[in-house]
Amino acid sequence: MISECEDSPRFSINADPTVDPYPEITDEEDDSPLIYGAPQPAADGKFPKARHILGFMGFLGFANVYAMRVNLSVAIVAMVNHTAIPTDDNSTLDDVCPMPGNSTDDTPALNGEFVWDETTQGIVLGAFFYGYVLTQVPGGRLAEQIGGKMVYGIGVLITAIFTFLTPIAAYWSLPALVIVRVLEGMGEGVTFPSMHAMLAKWIPPLERSKFAAIVYAGANFGTIISLPLSGWLCSLDFLDGWPLAFYLFGALGIVWFVFWIYLVFNSPAQHPRITQEERLYIQRSLQRKDDELLDFREDDSPPWREIFTCLPLWAILVTQCGQAWAFYTLLTELPTYMDNILHFGIGANATLSSLQYLTAWIFGIFSSTMADWILAKGWLSQKNSYKVWNSVASIIPSIGLVGVAWVGCDWKLAMLMLAGFGAFQGAVYPGNQMNHIALSPRFAGTMYGMTNAAGNTCGFLAPYIIGSIIKGSETLSTWRLVFYLAAIINVSGNFFYVLFASADEQPWSKQRSQVR
Repeated sequence: MISECEDSPRFSINADPTVDPYPEITDEEDDSPLIYGAPQPAADGKFPKARHILGFMGFLGFANVYAMRVNLSVAIVAMVNHTAIPTDDNSTLDDVCPMPGNSTDDTPALNGEFVWDETTQGIVLGAFFYGYVLTQVPGGRLAEQIGGKMVYGIGVLITAIFTFLTPIAAYWSLPALVIVRVLEGMGEGVTFPSMHAMLAKWIPPLERSKFAAIVYAGANFGTIISLPLSGWLCSLDFLDGWPLAFYLFGALGIVWFVFWIYLVFNSPAQHPRITQEERLYIQRSLQRKDDELLDFREDDSPPWREIFTCLPLWAILVTQCGQAWAFYTLLTELPTYMDNILHFGIGANATLSSLQYLTAWIFGIFSSTMADWILAKGWLSQKNSYKVWNSVASIIPSIGLVGVAWVGCDWKLAMLMLAGFGAFQGAVYPGNQMNHIALSPRFAGTMYGMTNAAGNTCGFLAPYIIGSIIKGSETLSTWRLVFYLAAIINVSGNFFYVLFASADEQPWSKQRSQVR
C-alpha cells in the first residue's frame, strides 16, 4: 500500500481512451468559490441532464422493487383462509375492537385457500429477507468493481422474474413459495448498495441529500402505488384476484429493465451522450481540496479490518437496525392489524396503509432540500446535520407508534398517528443514508451493503417475532406490545448514532492501493 504521488497517472477501466475523464483544472478555467473543497462551476449541462435521467430511472427502479416487495403484505390477507385458523377465545371483550361500520368500501371479507396461522404467515412474509441480506455486501462490492449499472439492473430483473413466479409457487407448495421469495430477495438485495456506489461517482456533494431523497423515495412511491392497487386487484374474481398483483408488477419490472440498459451508464466518463459541461461539472465537484480527483480504482481491495472496526460505521448500522425494525413492523404487519383489529375491508385497508408512505415521501424530499440548503448556508456542520435529521427520522415516528398503541379502536386517530408522525421517517435521507459516502467514497457501496444487510435482518426477524407475540390472541394488548417494542428499538438505535456518528472521511479510505 503506497500513497499516490501528485503527478501519477489517473485511469478508469472501460473509459473512452479518446477522452480524458479527468482534465486538468486551472484557476483560469474556474475561479468559483470552494465549497467543501470542491469548485462549483456555473454551467452544468443542458436539460435533460444525464445525472437527472439516472435519478429518474433509479426512482422508477426502486418504486418497482418495493411494489414487488410489499404486495404480498396485502395479498396474504386474501390468500389465507382466516375462518379455518383456530383462535384463542380467552381474550376479554373489552380488549378487542367491536365490528364497527368504519369500512370505507363494500368489499366483502376475503377468505383464500391457504390455511396459514400467524407464525406461518410470518415465515412467508420474512422469507424475502433471508435472500435480501445475503447479497447486500457482494452487490455493493461488485458495483464498485464493474460499475453499478448492470448490478442494479439485473437485480431488478431477477426480482421481477421471481415476483411473476410467486403465484405459481404458492399453488405448488409452501416450501416452493418460501424458496421463490428468498430468490426474489437475493435479486433485490443488490439494488441499494449498487445505487449507492453509483451516486458516489455521479452526484456532487451539495446535491447528495436531495438527490438521494428523490431516488430512494421511489421505495415510498412504489409502496403508495402497490398497497391500494394490490388491494383492488385482490378483490377481483379474475384469476382469483391476488395473483394479478404479482403478474402486473413483475411484468413492469421487465419493461423497466429494457429502458435502464439504454439510458444509464456507470460513470460520467462512460456516458456517450453526456454534455461536456455536465461531465466537467461533476468531476470538478468531486475534486479534493488538494486537486486529487476521486478516482475509484476497480482493483482496490477494501481494508476489511479497518471497516469492521470503524465505530462511525457501527453507528450507522445500529440506527439502521432500529429504523428497519419499526419500518418493517408497519410494512408487513399493518395490513393484518387493520384487517383483524380495526376490521377494514381489504380495499380501504390497503389505501389507508399507504398514507404513511405518501407523507414520508413528501417530507423526505422537503427535509433533504432543507438539509442541503442549511449546509450551504453553513448553519450546521455535516456531522450535526446527519445527527439532527436522523433523530427526527427515529424519534418522532416512534412517538406515533406509541400513539397507535394507546388510541386503540379509534381508527381516525390511529391513521393520524401513522400518517402524521410517520411522515418524519422521510428525514432518514439527510440523516444516515448518505453518511457512508462521507466516511468513504471509494467503498460506499460495500459499506452500505453491510449496514443495509444488518438492518434488513430485522425484515425477517420482525414478522417472525410479531407472529409469535400475537399467535392465537390478536388483542389490543398484544398489538400494543408490538408497537412498544418497535418504538424502543428505534429510539435506542438513534441514541447510539448520535453518540458515535462522524462525517469525516476515514484515513483508510484516503490511502491509495498500489497499482497491480
